[in-house]
Formats: sequence, C-alpha cells, structure tokens
Amino acid sequence: MHEALLEVEALDAFYGDFQALFSVSATLRQGEALAVIGANGAGKSTLLKTITGLLPCEASAVRYRGEAIGGRVANRISGLGIAMVPEGRRLFPSLSVEENLRIGGERARPGRWRLKTVYDLFPVLAERRNAPSTALSGGQQQMVAIGRALMSNPELILFDEISLGLAPVVIRDIYDALPAIIGEGTSCILVEQDISRALSVADTVICMQEGRVSLEGKPADLTRQAISAAYFGE
Repeated sequence: MHEALLEVEALDAFYGDFQALFSVSATLRQGEALAVIGANGAGKSTLLKTITGLLPCEASAVRYRGEAIGGRVANRISGLGIAMVPEGRRLFPSLSVEENLRIGGERARPGRWRLKTVYDLFPVLAERRNAPSTALSGGQQQMVAIGRALMSNPELILFDEISLGLAPVVIRDIYDALPAIIGEGTSCILVEQDISRALSVADTVICMQEGRVSLEGKPADLTRQAISAAYFGE
C-alpha cells in the first residue's frame, strides 16, 4: 500500500468568527487522486485553502509526509511540492501564455515538467504561446492555469473546480489530460461538482456538507443513493 502523503485530521477552519470547517479528516496516498465533492458552500474550496496556507489552522491538523504544516505561510507550503490550480484560473492578464507558464517555473523543483512537456500535454498552448492570456477561451485559460502549476513540478497538485463554467467538450479534453499528470506519480486532490467526472478519476472520494465530511470511501464502494444522501443531506 502506498504511504500517506497528506493527512488532514480534525481540521477546523474559520473566516473571522465564522467557522467554515468542522473536524474534517482525509488521507491522500502517494500517486493517488482524492475527489472532494459537495454542493456550493459545502467547504470544498476552504479545505484547499487551509492545505495551501491561505487560511490558518492548527499545525497538527495538516501533515505532509508526516510533518505538521498546518498554518504555515503559502510560499513555504508551495516549496514543499504542493501547487494549486485555483478556481477562476487567476492568470496574469498583462502577460502572454508563455510568460504565465514561466512564472510557475521560477522556483521549480527538479522534475519532468517544463515548457516542452506542458506544450506536449496541451498543444493548443504552444500555438498560442505569444497571445495574451485574456485572448484565450475559458478552456484554454484553464489549461494555462494547470500548466503553470505543473511548471513547479509539484508532488501534490490541487484542482479547485476544474470544470466550472466550461463547455462539455473542453471538460472532456482536460479530464483526458489528467492520467498523464497523475500517471507520472503526482498525487492530486480534485474539487469538483461534476460527480461522475470526479468519480471516474478518483481512487478515493469524500463528500462534504456544511463544512463536514458526510461520506468517504472508494468510488466502487459508494452507491448513487449514498452519494445523493451525503450530498443533499437526505
């Protein structure tokens, strides 16, 4: 069995006085994919923000390779080999496609991801490398955001709402690229509202509702009825 890469245990998270997460626990093993599903406002993005240091939490609530990293500043956490593809892409609008990608590689760890391998994964980006990021379609912008994260050669990559607002054909293309990412030994956490898509690539899944884990298990072991009940609180 693969070793635990990331362990989240009894994680609480707050926005000021408002508590957003309540004793959330999850485990991600090396080379595997964890899907996090749930309705809007369930706490999925908040979970990613605490893992990446964008929200504070207790040090022991997040462990990476056995080391307590909860509450560290974001740049220190990214230096450990953790990258995030944020909701909404958040590209630099004044920069070209290639310049956005190069920013992701400025403090890269050793590994296979560089401009050529990103362009091999998403050939359309090579064709539009000199275009401003604002001139791209939503799907192409998402590819740039994924490529930018890969350029740091992460050991763990977090995808926040990877298919949000994209056309079905674009979603298919992006999901078709995921095996090339995960298959190289990179682990991932995938926050997704498209349940079928998430389950198709995940080794394990957790469902969140109102800041709590309402269901967890392997996709093959979870019935649609159980997922629906955990998702909607039935």
